[in-house]
Amino acid sequence: MPAKRGAKTARKSRSPSAQAGEFVREEIEHVRKGEHGARSAKQIIAIGLSRARKAGVNIPPPPGKKAPKAATTKATTRKPNPKRSKATQEALEREGTSSASHEALSRHARSSARQRGPENLSKAAAKAVRTKGAEGRHQAAVKAAKTRARRAAH
Repeated sequence: MPAKRGAKTARKSRSPSAQAGEFVREEIEHVRKGEHGARSAKQIIAIGLSRARKAGVNIPPPPGKKAPKAATTKATTRKPNPKRSKATQEALEREGTSSASHEALSRHARSSARQRGPENLSKAAAKAVRTKGAEGRHQAAVKAAKTRARRAAH
């Protein structure tokens, strides 16, 4: 099944990360709809990025890793093994869908931001505040006040 939104974003000539984001978003929707499952949010993201790379999105490799050498000639590109593809698909279909929940994705985002360091974490928090809207900021403030009160009680 072709990635519709991802391909559409690629045509709009957006940045590679925006294009890849559409593929990941699409994959999250697949899991939420129950087309297949995943063990973790990290796996969903990996599947989305893999599909983006196959679609030709120029995604840089993770820090400290080299990009795989591109298969330039037809002799080096191989057709996927149908048995392996089917086995992978069936394995994913047996997995649960809770890895695409808002909670699981939030947990993954927080842990990956923490790995990138405190500066990145605060930048992500600042962006969240900007994109949250008035109602979202109010809810976050109420939640923070409750947390402070709970911690002060201990």
